[in-house]
Amino acid sequence: MSNNHPVSGLVTPRFGGIATFFRLPHVAADAAKGIDIGVVGIPWDGGTTNRPGPRHGPRQMRDQSSMVRPMHQTTHVVPYKLANIADLGDCSVNPASVDDTLKRVENYYAALIAQGIRPLSAGGDHLCSLPVLRAVAKKKPVGMIHFDAHTDLYDSYFGGFKYTHGTPFRRAIEEGLLDPKRVIQIGLRGSMYDLDDFQWGEKMGVRIMRIEEAMELGPTKVMEEARRVAGDGETYVSFDIDMLDPVYAPGTGTPEIGGFTTFQAQQMLRGLRGVNIVGADVVEVSPPFDPSGITAYAGAVMMFEILCNMAEAVAKRK
Repeated sequence: MSNNHPVSGLVTPRFGGIATFFRLPHVAADAAKGIDIGVVGIPWDGGTTNRPGPRHGPRQMRDQSSMVRPMHQTTHVVPYKLANIADLGDCSVNPASVDDTLKRVENYYAALIAQGIRPLSAGGDHLCSLPVLRAVAKKKPVGMIHFDAHTDLYDSYFGGFKYTHGTPFRRAIEEGLLDPKRVIQIGLRGSMYDLDDFQWGEKMGVRIMRIEEAMELGPTKVMEEARRVAGDGETYVSFDIDMLDPVYAPGTGTPEIGGFTTFQAQQMLRGLRGVNIVGADVVEVSPPFDPSGITAYAGAVMMFEILCNMAEAVAKRK
């Protein structure tokens, strides 16, 4: 079976055709035989606690991903030569129910994992990561390299509600989905309610890297530390677009000033080479707050950076 390849912009203009991630073929998830990496949208923001809108992220990110050409400009990796990749469409969600959506997403991804497909997802808010992890880490806990302005290790919100975009990784650690000693969180910043999330994470063994430390170290050393923490085991990568400074990504629900540039983020993602990435996501792109599409374009490019590393991991496994 030959690998899928994007439609060339030299054949059909990039503004033409039906939008899919990276102009790849759309393949129904229940017919994804032979697919190594499935790119999936999770159009849901039922865990959002501030500005809504990430439910519209996958659609705009698909559109903006048409700007991404097949070859990586620095590594010269063409992921489509290394792995069979397809746009599997959007996961079914329930905009009226958090609990039902969590079940739907977990079941959808469990079916992908059963077929040997490694998922790369576009959110959606950050709570989307939890049911994906429930599928990816069903048999054993995984490590995680997490790029974000926030820990997402809060315990609850508004009267003890346990499932929001600020709580997914606390739940994931409690449920044994993540090995906290193989988790690193990069770029944390912003004013705080208290220290509970930081203190709980450090108590569990999470490597917390605040923005000040990351800026002082620089992208190369940051990723040396990330690879040390994650080790050789199976690892999930989660990239919240608010990791970027809002001058580069204003279209997000909880922006925090003083963040990374898009280039610094790209440099760090390139440092994922060699990591055994079994799943990844880019979340919290909120198109209503950036109709220009620049935030969505940044998200699509970050997905491509991750995709190149995932494709290398697949090729190495083969």
